[in-house]
Amino acid sequence: MANFTTHIAVGTVVSGALATLTLAANVIPHESLVALTLAGVLGSVLPDIDLKDSRPSRAMFAGLGILFSFVVLFSCAGKYSIVELWIMWLGTLVGIRYGAHAIFHRIAVHRGIWHSLLATVFVTLLTALAFKYILGEPDAIAWLGAGFMAIGYLTHLTLDEIYSVDVMDTRLKASFGTALKLIDVHNWQHSAAMAVATVGLAAIAPPHQDFFAALTAKNLWVGLEAKLLPRDAWFGIVQVNRHLAQTSPQTPPQTPPPGVGTLPVGGAAPGQAAGPATSTQATGPLGGGAPLTSGGLAPLTTGSLPARAPFKTIAVDGATADSPAR
Repeated sequence: MANFTTHIAVGTVVSGALATLTLAANVIPHESLVALTLAGVLGSVLPDIDLKDSRPSRAMFAGLGILFSFVVLFSCAGKYSIVELWIMWLGTLVGIRYGAHAIFHRIAVHRGIWHSLLATVFVTLLTALAFKYILGEPDAIAWLGAGFMAIGYLTHLTLDEIYSVDVMDTRLKASFGTALKLIDVHNWQHSAAMAVATVGLAAIAPPHQDFFAALTAKNLWVGLEAKLLPRDAWFGIVQVNRHLAQTSPQTPPQTPPPGVGTLPVGGAAPGQAAGPATSTQATGPLGGGAPLTSGGLAPLTTGSLPARAPFKTIAVDGATADSPAR
């Protein structure tokens, strides 16, 4: 399997890449991005919590001890004396760091249930709840932090499987298939307990609708695609070749011959150029597009203009001229 240094190095790279995408998308406050990145890095080493002497196991229980000891301290402030608060704070810290650590490793089996896809779902839900109710983040950010944790966790399991393949000796090690599995079939009681806990967490998890709606929004991915590569120059030095994008040939519009797909306008005969197209629709002041019909403008008909009297010829000093008849 991969060692601790490899897990945390790869996990940091993966989490950094996710953080860069999140930063470019500009969908969350920047101060929340630190917690998301740390969740991804933590997920990349968390499966080895079932290894008693591993650094992830010691760090995990130390962190839990610190967290819950301060929760007890703040919740009991004002109810007990200073000495009593010291005893409660220190007792919680030591009890979780060493007592819970020892009990956990009496039960846990390395490469057991914690190296499984079921455990990935469990820690994902647990992370969403922690972001929501401990860090006070909105639902969408809570699920984003859970996503960072899930990807980091899966990165660890995938690395363990990759390191189970001996490339030089072209063989599979005995550990192959023990990391990236659905459940732990050798310890059904562990798998059953984890499944029950996962269902319980899913029942109280924060709503996920806002997160998935934002994640599947088309403008999010269009914006990320537009920011993927530099527009003008790499790091402001190496110019980007935009020749093909800027000088792409434009095909001039083709006018179909009369009688093919169009009707001649303005009385043009077949074979002659048609006049400009006219429309019976006009856009109103509010963009309603009300048609200009006889109700809007009176049609100019023969009866719309006064009729003129017929002309007759008269003689004036030998000359003739036309004048209206009287």
